[in-house]
Amino acid sequence: MLPDLQLKDTVRMRKLHPCGSSEWRVTRLGADIGLECLGCGRRVMLTRRELMRRAKSIVHANPTEGPEKEANPKS
Repeated sequence: MLPDLQLKDTVRMRKLHPCGSSEWRVTRLGADIGLECLGCGRRVMLTRRELMRRAKSIVHANPTEGPEKEANPKS
């Protein structure tokens, strides 16, 4: 689940943060993953194993899949 994790991705966690938000933005990658709460701005560090257990889904910041934007043709 985590091999494709990138900076600025949004991770939806299984449990709510005390502020009421369940979405976190990835701010650091390495042995530990840095996360910032999108509700209150709190920053935490989790090990990859702990993040794998707690994460529900990952929303990519720049999706590589999907329709491509069509450029305006010059007339």
